[in-house]
Amino acid sequence: MKPMNETIIGLLGIELGEMTSDKAMATMPVHGPTHQVFGQLHGGASVVLAETVASFGTWNLIDQENEIAVGLEINANHLRGKRDGIVTAIGTPLHKGRTTMVWDVKIVDEEEKLICVSRCTVAIVQKKK
Repeated sequence: MKPMNETIIGLLGIELGEMTSDKAMATMPVHGPTHQVFGQLHGGASVVLAETVASFGTWNLIDQENEIAVGLEINANHLRGKRDGIVTAIGTPLHKGRTTMVWDVKIVDEEEKLICVSRCTVAIVQKKK
């Protein structure tokens, strides 16, 4: 695995949090690298945060020596704008299969107001040796 600071996760300032069999969490600052040109949280940054939570949530549940988790499909509804502060993504698995997992991801602000909702399907693939 690459060091986090050499990936989009590091570039956007995403920090992984709680990872259990029923929940995955991460935070992301709302600042220059996560803004769109009008100074609001970029929808694409929210999608990166959601897929990060779903992918790491899946990776936490698989055979990490032999398998990896990769995003297969994602959708997102952006419900509220945000200019600064921190957003938190909370993912819960809807389906835990042998070859795919489906996650519901809610992104909220510091007051737990809903910013974005997303559903992400993650493929479980064998590592190339």
